[in-house]
Amino acid sequence: MFLPLLFLFAAPPTTADLDSALKRFTELLSIVQTEAADPVATQQAVYQGAIPGMLRTLDPHSIFFDPDQNEQLKQMENSERKGFGTVVSVLPGRVIILQAQPGTPSAKAGLQPGDEIVAVNGVVLARLEFEQILGYLGESHQHRAQLIVRRPGNARPLPFVLDPELLDSPSVDRAFLLQPGIGYIRVNGFDPQTARQLKDAIENLGGDKLKALVLDLRDNPGGVVQTALAAASFFLQPGQKLLSVKGRGIEDQAVDVPKTATPYTFPLAVLVNAKSASAAEILTGALQDHDRAVVVGEPSFGKGLVQNVFTLTGNTALALTTAFYYTPSGRSIQKPLGSGHLEIQKQAEEFRTDSGRTVTGGGGIQPDIVISPEPPTRLRVVLDASGVLTSFATEFIQQHAVKADFEVTAAILEEFQVYAGQRDIQPRVGEWAEQRGWVQSRLKQEIFNQALGVAKGDEVEAQRDPAVRAALEHLVTRL
Repeated sequence: MFLPLLFLFAAPPTTADLDSALKRFTELLSIVQTEAADPVATQQAVYQGAIPGMLRTLDPHSIFFDPDQNEQLKQMENSERKGFGTVVSVLPGRVIILQAQPGTPSAKAGLQPGDEIVAVNGVVLARLEFEQILGYLGESHQHRAQLIVRRPGNARPLPFVLDPELLDSPSVDRAFLLQPGIGYIRVNGFDPQTARQLKDAIENLGGDKLKALVLDLRDNPGGVVQTALAAASFFLQPGQKLLSVKGRGIEDQAVDVPKTATPYTFPLAVLVNAKSASAAEILTGALQDHDRAVVVGEPSFGKGLVQNVFTLTGNTALALTTAFYYTPSGRSIQKPLGSGHLEIQKQAEEFRTDSGRTVTGGGGIQPDIVISPEPPTRLRVVLDASGVLTSFATEFIQQHAVKADFEVTAAILEEFQVYAGQRDIQPRVGEWAEQRGWVQSRLKQEIFNQALGVAKGDEVEAQRDPAVRAALEHLVTRL
């Protein structure tokens, strides 16, 4: 009932207009309080009705925090990441440990790859839905947890008690060579340390001696914009524009690569998907506009907002969009916010890179090479959901020594086929033959996960990743 008057709050040009709008809102609220059939809680009506209703007319990212929400926000900002250091595979009704990271509570307690977590704090995981398991495991990382674990070869379940500790979780979490001279680096977010970690990862792979690099920003939600700009300066020339910022209440600003920058010059590919957002899109857009990198994958999320948090009375706060980010060519990263928004006209335009290539607006970054994830087949879904790949790997490494040069042979594949058949997974001959290469790769990945660590398993996964393979193929043609 408050929404019709909210239009009056849309940027009133004068103090008189604002006073008039507030007066009419007060009159309306007074009538509702005295005449409505049911009692009206004033604070609830304003905090949960009027103010959120007004903000919805702006954009989906401008948010009002009531006292409880504001307190939660402060706690999140001050919280530290705790956990047990366990990398797990979550399956329907099952949680299998893939790796207990050295020096963490899980490793100190003696948890091992292949262990199955049966219960946490008395809650039997097999009784939970998949999403419930994910949520429950996340909550349990903040406090002491009592685990019941089933270990292969042990008939009796084993009890463990873990106390969470602060964990170092680097934002640059994977760096390896896809093939001699061509590196791969994954960045899962941008925090104050990301630029330094990225620089170190490049140097460890070979630095200037690298022939090419694949930079994976998929599922990267963004973070500290200044860090993303610092990362972009590793690849762009001094003085080149990184981005511009424009808003109604601020002066237009432009940020350039520092004059002292000494960039790498090897060919570069950047991977993005629909979960690549904000700072990740700023970095990608700068590299694309200057023709410095080929962008591979799916269109990115489309979040290019500058937000400020305003502290209000009553322990409340407002996160408000005050400006927009633009790529060097002038594209607004933000996806359209509605047909009446001023940015909508910008989104429909075409823009030019430094070499004159056409790049389009419309929100987010549009890849130069569009690659979608491979659609799941029936056999792949069954093998992943059943956990048979993981359980086979657990039994395999108990009987065989696995080294970095390990390969899944035809004999191992036949052994796995029998193993799966004993668990009622019996695909048609043609279906098995069609998926043979995928099964071989997945088996190697699961065996590496448990025998050599998840990082080595990720190297195997990268070799069959369609986006990585497309990026690699493009880079090789430039060498």
